[in-house]
Amino acid sequence: MRLPTDDELLAQLAEYVAIASDSRSAPMETMREAAGWLAARLAFANGRVEETDGFPVVRGEWLGAPGAPTVLVYGHYDVQPTGDLAEWTTPPFQTVIDGDVVRGRGVTDDKGPVLLVLALAEAMLAADGALPVNLKFLIEGEEEIGSPHLPAYVRAHAAELAADLVISADGAMWRPSEPSLSVASKGLVAMDVVVTAADRDLHSGRYGGTVANPVHALAAVVASFHGPDGAVAVEGFYDGVDELTPERRAELDAVDFDEEAYRASVGVPEVAGEAGYSTLERLWERPTLEVNGITAGGKYSVIPHRAVAHVTCRLVGTQDPDAVAAAVTGHVRSLRLPGVEVAVHTDEGRVPAYRIDPEHPAIRSATAALEEVYPGQEVLLAVIAGTLPAATLFEDVLGAKTLFFSFATADEQHHAPNEFFRIRRFGEGMRAWRALWTGLAAWEPRAVAAVGVAS
Repeated sequence: MRLPTDDELLAQLAEYVAIASDSRSAPMETMREAAGWLAARLAFANGRVEETDGFPVVRGEWLGAPGAPTVLVYGHYDVQPTGDLAEWTTPPFQTVIDGDVVRGRGVTDDKGPVLLVLALAEAMLAADGALPVNLKFLIEGEEEIGSPHLPAYVRAHAAELAADLVISADGAMWRPSEPSLSVASKGLVAMDVVVTAADRDLHSGRYGGTVANPVHALAAVVASFHGPDGAVAVEGFYDGVDELTPERRAELDAVDFDEEAYRASVGVPEVAGEAGYSTLERLWERPTLEVNGITAGGKYSVIPHRAVAHVTCRLVGTQDPDAVAAAVTGHVRSLRLPGVEVAVHTDEGRVPAYRIDPEHPAIRSATAALEEVYPGQEVLLAVIAGTLPAATLFEDVLGAKTLFFSFATADEQHHAPNEFFRIRRFGEGMRAWRALWTGLAAWEPRAVAAVGVAS
């Protein structure tokens, strides 16, 4: 079988990346253009663009393997904003080859990893006329904004999307030094804390010292979120978080993790966080509350009338997103902040944590596929510290577990300037996906579905 060459895939990726499908700011016509481009690559599977209440999804299916399991391939065509263009070394929506990597917004999250899957399926059909498993495709355009319209779409089309297993081309391997599979991802609650005082910005000379400053009040709110030990100081925040067992701590201790290399890689003078836990334990097993940005005033002499902090909580275990949102809101409201009004606005799309049993047949099959492509290397079972909202959705609505099988890696500047993708991962990814589909063909679909629901 002839697989597409790197040069062929890079040419397609250049076209795809040039469509600036930033779901936070792109107009509908740009998002439709990206969806249409992707649907054309899915011509072998009746690729098409379908409407949602937001940006469209791309669907497709090839169902020519009677008796074999049905796999739903998931990914997304939207990308993050570019951020400060001055921080990019190359134009964000133009792919640039830099040694053994290709740079550009979306190359690793999630355009490159999705493209290689479609290219593989098309090549296998051209060579063999068939695939080992039945495939359905669902590629959305709102993952980077929390998939707000995906739940309604999936519920309305549950029968059409029914599958024994979901495989996500989104996500990322833990690091480039060894192959890995994710057995869990953190949940997410996002909110804005809004502090207001006067009905307009006030001259800081004429009014300073006579009215409350929303920035000062917001600073007090932010400072109250954590105690001196780094733990979240919000009553009820840790409900649903189990303490680490000695067995789990031993498993994490056995992971090859160089804390000094980690510190150096992110450019901080020292690591920090919740006391009593290692850096890896914090990354994989502990929930977080982070302030992602503060907006107020500017470099001019005013007392701002409004200050806003954007806050996100990453969840683990059985933390209830609604309960976490309520706990943070209650905490903020309990603070004494004279002279200002404080409100908390929680974003839609709250997501619980997700986990798949390490003994799930999909994990075993994926491990075998990676061992075939990376002989002699142990496959690490890792945790995605980020959030993939679709995983819990597919489990709730379709009764199917999600296997994360992306050939991005976590160091490739996801969501940041100078995003890149290792070119060799095209070939490695296609060989691994082929081995995975071949391994899945031996499954009994009913058994697969039963394990997917139970684990």
